[in-house]
Formats: sequence, structure tokens, C-alpha cells
Amino acid sequence: MDIAAIIVAAGRGTRAGGQRPKQWQTVAGASVAAHSVAAFRDHPRVTRCVLVIHPEDHGDAQQIDGIQTVIGGATRDASVRAGLEALQANPPDLVLIHDVARPLVSAKVIDAVIDALSSAQGAAPAIPVTDALWRGDEGVVTGTQSRDGLYRAQTPQGFHYAPILAAHRAHNGGAADDVEVARKAGLDVAITMGDEANIKITTPDDFARADRLIRDRAKEQAMDIRVGNGFDVHAFEDGDHVILCGVRIPHGRKLKGHSDADVGMHALTDAIYGALAEGDIGQHFPPSDPQWKGAESDIFLRHAVDLAKSRGYRLSNVDVTLICEQPKIGPHAVAMREALAGIMGMDVDRVSVKATTSERLGFTGRSEGIASLASATLIKD
Repeated sequence: MDIAAIIVAAGRGTRAGGQRPKQWQTVAGASVAAHSVAAFRDHPRVTRCVLVIHPEDHGDAQQIDGIQTVIGGATRDASVRAGLEALQANPPDLVLIHDVARPLVSAKVIDAVIDALSSAQGAAPAIPVTDALWRGDEGVVTGTQSRDGLYRAQTPQGFHYAPILAAHRAHNGGAADDVEVARKAGLDVAITMGDEANIKITTPDDFARADRLIRDRAKEQAMDIRVGNGFDVHAFEDGDHVILCGVRIPHGRKLKGHSDADVGMHALTDAIYGALAEGDIGQHFPPSDPQWKGAESDIFLRHAVDLAKSRGYRLSNVDVTLICEQPKIGPHAVAMREALAGIMGMDVDRVSVKATTSERLGFTGRSEGIASLASATLIKD
């Protein structure tokens, strides 16, 4: 899926004050534009970025890596169209249109818009209005307004590329945002959840607020450590070997399961999914699906690791405990650690595999099967 982001930065932003346009003023050590571009340039699902600028801003724009620059127009909708037209030679599947003055847009907000476009013509984030609303005249309340069905619009506003380009080409000028342009063209736009932190810098006071929020977010991300736990059980059935943590071990019975029944790898996979709050193996690889019959469990583990990487996490360490009377795990523990490390792209000294018995208690004590516990630690890069 080719997803392009257009960041609109051609305005002058005079209400924000200062000697320079607001997008080139510094917040938390970088320009507002640099923060906004980074949110999309560094997003794993966004493939390219277009920054629409004022003709006088080439020098500032050159300080930002990884973007294509386009000269905008006199109005916002004219600038957006310039960005859309610049993509025409190599059209993307989807396009996200974002106001440069929102430097705090999160990956979660971006993901929600992209996900909604799988079933909608357009999608945009918004916050439901919760405050009471008044109408007024010359500083005096003259009436009230129902807040039912009212939202505070945000960006990015996402669309399938061809329809929104056609909508802008047909537009006769003047629009608050791209949702307005899209709706005039007959496109439906889904509402996704916005974020109170996704503020738009408009006045001088907004710079201090944005600076504080960006610095606070950086501190949180620097400390973003997640821990997940997994547990799995498989019973024995007739066979001549078991597969544990990717290693084939001769044994008088094998483990029963829809896949290869690698109980250790299953527990570890679930630990990674758990750290990501992404459910378990059964949700990603349903046992009712015949394509996973007899599948090797490294397929599941690789998927969990890749999912973590796509969210910006790396595995710090993992720990697997196998609970059984037989077979003996000790002679194979090093091979298991090496197998898991190879699958996950980790150093062996960050992978632990160990075993214990249940003192002949319960189903494992009666040698009816094997259980496994696993923990995984993820760190945000």
C-alpha cells in the first residue's frame, strides 16, 4: 500500500506572532514544520512526504530531510491541490493531508485514519464537543447551541488519492479543510478518534504549550518499556518426537496441536503479542483456518516480532520456562536459545530457556503434556 502524506505549510501564520511564519519558528529544539514532517516521515506505513511551501521558504525547507517540496497557492485548498498534482506522475493509493501547525499528531491518530480508509472514501480525526455552547453578540450571551453531533476537526484527513484529486480539481475555491471539499464532491468521510494533544498552533501562547507537550512526550517515549506474559499447554499423543523452542527432540510421544504444537514458542509469541496489547496467536492465526494445519511455529513468532518492529519496539530480552517431567530440557537448552535468537534477530545472551517440573503434581506431573510460561520485554526505539 503506497500512502503519501501532504503537509500544508504555505501560509504565513500571522496570528501566531513572531518575526517568522509559525511553521519555521522553533519548538522543543526544532521547527514546527520539522516536527510535523517527522510524524509522517518516520511512520512505518507512510511511504513518502510532500511539503507544500511558500515561495520564500525554500531555504527553511531544505533543512528537513526526506521530503519533496512543492510551491503552494494563495489559499489552503489551492496549496493542497498543488500537493496532490505533484503526486500525479506516480499516484499513491492513499493520501493523508495534514496542517503543518499540528506538530503533535501521534502515530495512533495516523493509524486510525489509515485503517478507516479500508472501508471508507475518506476519514478524519475529531474530538466530540463536550463543553456547553453559547451564541453571543458584543460580549453578551444571546443564546445556546446544542452540542449534539458536533466535533472539533483535526488533521490528517485521509482519502483515496484519485477521488480527492478529482474533488479538488472540481472545487471552485474556498474551504475550511479537505473534508469540506470531499463532501461537496459527494464523498463520505468517516470520523476517527482525535487526540487532545493534537493541537493546532494558532496564537503565541500555543508555542509554549506545544513545547511542553513535545518534551513530555519525548520523556515518555524514552521510558516506553513494555512487558508481556504468555502461557500455553499442549497434551501428548502418539508420536516419536516433540518440538520445543524450535528444536526437534526425540521422545516417546509428541505434542498434540493444530500447528507443530511448539508449546514454548507459542507462549513466547503470546508474550510479545501481550506486550503490544495485540491479543494472542489464535486471533492472528485462527486454528479454524486449515492453512495453519501443521504449520511451523516460527511463522507465528516472526509475525509477532515484525509487528513489534512496525510499532517502533525492539525486543530487549525474553525468558521461556518449560514445565514437564519428560523430556529432559537441559541438554537442549543452548540449542533452543540459539534457535529462538535466530528467529527473533536477538543476541543469544538476551534469550533464556529453562525448565522445571511440577513435582509430579497435576497433568504435567502425570506426564500428560507440557506447559510453558514466557515473558518478553519490549523497548521503544
